[in-house]
Amino acid sequence: MAKKPTTDGAADENADAAPIAADQVPEQAVNEQPLAINAQYTKDLSFEAPGAPAIYGLMQQEAPDISVSVNVNVSPLQERTFEVILEIGAECKVKDQTAFIVELEYAGVFTLAVPEEHVQPILLIECPRLLFPFARNILADVTRDGGFPPLMLGPLDFASMYQAKMQGLESAMAAGADADADT
Repeated sequence: MAKKPTTDGAADENADAAPIAADQVPEQAVNEQPLAINAQYTKDLSFEAPGAPAIYGLMQQEAPDISVSVNVNVSPLQERTFEVILEIGAECKVKDQTAFIVELEYAGVFTLAVPEEHVQPILLIECPRLLFPFARNILADVTRDGGFPPLMLGPLDFASMYQAKMQGLESAMAAGADADADT
């Protein structure tokens, strides 16, 4: 296959490929994006260092124990527009003394143009995945500004979290159905 030059002098490898006819592209794809981020923002942020300043010396003697919790909440705003809230909480303890507590609600407003069966997975997997790097950065900055080493969260697997939540719901429904059958 010969490469045809383009106007900028580079070779176009797809020059011989058949063009896509307008009737082959779904109208929805032509008119709107499947996922649009309308806004993202810090909805709520709290940082406490109840053990300061004594905790700083204690942290140099012993490694801290940090627990992190993550939750995703979704609220409909309009027909295809949703607010997705990524809630991240972390508590750092050293020898049973609390070094810091940080809680963040980082939110985004998303508009979806996808089939109905894809809405829930996109809202609970893809949207939080897009919000996470910004929330991670805020948590690192806040903990660093609080006098502690920055809290650097590793990547989160929102797909696994979604699957676990769905399995939990299925188990709860099955247990409810079993209880109804016994009565």
